[in-house]
Amino acid sequence: MIEKFIRNPVTLKRWRRFKEVRRAYLSLWVLAILYGLSLFSEFICNDVPIFVRFNGRVYFPVVQFQPEDTFLKNGRNTRPDYKRLQRMPVFAENPDNYMVFPPLPFGPYESVDPDSIQVSENVTVKVAPQPLIGMVDITPAWRIRRTMSMDGILGGDPPEVSGRDLGEYFDLPGGIRKGMELRFENRAAPRVTETVRLKDGRRFDVSLSTFSPRASPPVTVRLIFREVVEGAPRAGHDGFEYLFAQGPVLLRQTLTDAAEAFWMRMPEAHRRAVLELVKSRFFGPVDSYRFAFDGRRYKVEVAKDDVQFPYPPVAGHPMGIDGAGRDVAARVLYGLRTSLSFGLLLVACSMAIGITAGAIQGFYGGLLDISAQRLIEIWSALPFLYVMILMGSVYGRSFSLLLFCYGIFNWIGISYYIRAEFLRLRKKPFVEAARCMGGSSIRIIFRHILPNSLVPVITFFPFSLVGAIGALAALDYLGFGLPPPTPSWGELLYQAQQYRWAWWLILYPSLALFGVMLFSVFVGEGFRNAYDPRRHSILT
Repeated sequence: MIEKFIRNPVTLKRWRRFKEVRRAYLSLWVLAILYGLSLFSEFICNDVPIFVRFNGRVYFPVVQFQPEDTFLKNGRNTRPDYKRLQRMPVFAENPDNYMVFPPLPFGPYESVDPDSIQVSENVTVKVAPQPLIGMVDITPAWRIRRTMSMDGILGGDPPEVSGRDLGEYFDLPGGIRKGMELRFENRAAPRVTETVRLKDGRRFDVSLSTFSPRASPPVTVRLIFREVVEGAPRAGHDGFEYLFAQGPVLLRQTLTDAAEAFWMRMPEAHRRAVLELVKSRFFGPVDSYRFAFDGRRYKVEVAKDDVQFPYPPVAGHPMGIDGAGRDVAARVLYGLRTSLSFGLLLVACSMAIGITAGAIQGFYGGLLDISAQRLIEIWSALPFLYVMILMGSVYGRSFSLLLFCYGIFNWIGISYYIRAEFLRLRKKPFVEAARCMGGSSIRIIFRHILPNSLVPVITFFPFSLVGAIGALAALDYLGFGLPPPTPSWGELLYQAQQYRWAWWLILYPSLALFGVMLFSVFVGEGFRNAYDPRRHSILT
């Protein structure tokens, strides 16, 4: 029957019309190739070797389990750690014993050894200035009554500036002056923040806090100053960066003359403290260090590349590493197989149930049709997510349970289309002729009516596949999908929410999900074009 369907002239015509949509035809090939590759993921990404030669014998561990006792004769029937085994004398010192790993020798469940990742051994010291913050109390005569931490801003100690006119240092903006006048008049005033520029060119944000009327007008009004640091720090003036190699040895060739001059002008005690932090940073994290020098406060950050998961793409891990130390490329590839397998199985099961239910309703009609429609409407009103949560809590999450729970709800839509097609075709002459020839109901349904009502099934198949893949990703993202640590795009996207700075955790799974769904939509567009009886429409 399948061969007859393939050789049918109508089928061949539709296939030619499908190929006319180039993006649909290419998308079908891309999806087929990607899914075919994912079926052989163990030969592409795996921590188990494809081929092992040991003591003159050949093994294929990727397709046949080999216990550890096979290689070490230690009586253990557990799965061996092949990478550790490869470093042992039985393999490392005997060239006749060797292993051949897949192109990407990392499995979807394997946690990468941090020591295997090559990172820089240098320590960077960054000295950055901290914004100056101070407060000053002003009298109604605009004179300074009291200051706090304003020596680095006004350029003098409190006794030197007390009683002086504030206008000697800068001109207050109109908004600040108006706010101060309202406060001295004991009138309600909102919070005000404006920027002023000192005589030496430095800029400060000046703030007045919210004011409510009191029993008597205030004697002074407090202004809060916060320095505006513009642009990147200038070496030797506003801060600097030093690079230390293992030792530590100062790499002076990386420094400008101004930066080195700043380092030499620093007090000896601070230089020693920084060097001690550098020495300690080679062996573990250290706290930041703060010091005051030349009228400014500085913060010292001592940084070194440490392997902390998730880790960005590096050599050997082109898509990075996730939060559990697993290779993202391997999990994306295995996730592709999981997503497409789930989608294809779900759509196939849903189509089978929906076609059967719709065919029975549409063919027999009457009371059976009405009763079944009411039951389907009641069934469709059940909350799928609640059912999924309940079943998962009782039986535990699994691929088969997820497929079953989703399948018992996903068939309803296609049953409506099949029912409508059967209601339309059951009174056609060819159906009446089949009845007159003594054809049974089963034969008429599946031999005569069903082949003529498959247009919605074929055209909706790619779009249903898109919905199934998206639903699996959404359920995994919400934590109601496949059980961990099953490779899943939704689980990687959930990790991306936890580690928002880890851009690779959202980029690559999103690209894979977007690509598969886009190609499936293109295929669906091609099928719709192939089955459309009206290729050209003219509006008059």
